[in-house]
Amino acid sequence: MSKLCPLFSGSRGNCVYIGHSGEGILIDAGRSARQLEKSLINNDINIKNIKAIFITHEHNDHISGLKIFASRYGIKVYASKGTLLALHRKGVIDGTFPYEVITHRGVDVGNMQINAFRTSHDCSESVGYSISFSDGTKAAVCTDLGFISSEVENAIDGCNALVIESNYDIEMLKNGDYPYYLKRRILSEKGHLSNEECAGVLPRLVKNGLTRIVLSHLSLENNTPTLAFRATLEVLKAQGMVINKDFTLNVAPQINEENLKLIF
Repeated sequence: MSKLCPLFSGSRGNCVYIGHSGEGILIDAGRSARQLEKSLINNDINIKNIKAIFITHEHNDHISGLKIFASRYGIKVYASKGTLLALHRKGVIDGTFPYEVITHRGVDVGNMQINAFRTSHDCSESVGYSISFSDGTKAAVCTDLGFISSEVENAIDGCNALVIESNYDIEMLKNGDYPYYLKRRILSEKGHLSNEECAGVLPRLVKNGLTRIVLSHLSLENNTPTLAFRATLEVLKAQGMVINKDFTLNVAPQINEENLKLIF
């Protein structure tokens, strides 16, 4: 039995726990070490069970608690070569915790195999992660990307559980107060996924076995949980798929205070 728990989500910080048979990993560490510790405890996750941290990219909302948390518990950190170099430049990597480049061969952690796939974002070398478990199930975390490439779609195909970005509502973004350059950045192929772009990739994934969907990294200014939820639900319903029968659908909260977790 596998467990996925979105601890934090959004521009103020991101972190997802994924575990199997008492061993787990974190994807990103975008809140302070104290906040990470508190959230893990509140969500009934033993910090001693965390065997590694996988970083998607070097933006602060994904790494702000990494240095202290990884150093405090001696947890190994994995990321792409470009991300690790960026973390060196930012002073996050300073010899106080072990780290390693994740290559195309992936990494085995306990009963899990973790593989990285390239994503398109305005940073050094961003990636998403797919996690394969010893019982044959699979999960993935796929956020901070401007579009769904064939590599991304292939990597997340066959997942039983998926954390996927549903960052903005197009009309809210276009009519909002963001300056033009920032709107262009978000809408670009190195920006973020809209609700519609996120929803568009999901029907085929559900047909191929996806049963647990978590919409994540919602913009506070350009989206709402209701809009993101509705956009995905309408697309899946139009394909004849029934919520809570063919799939479950959740929106990751900014702070998981209600013990939202997915078991699969």
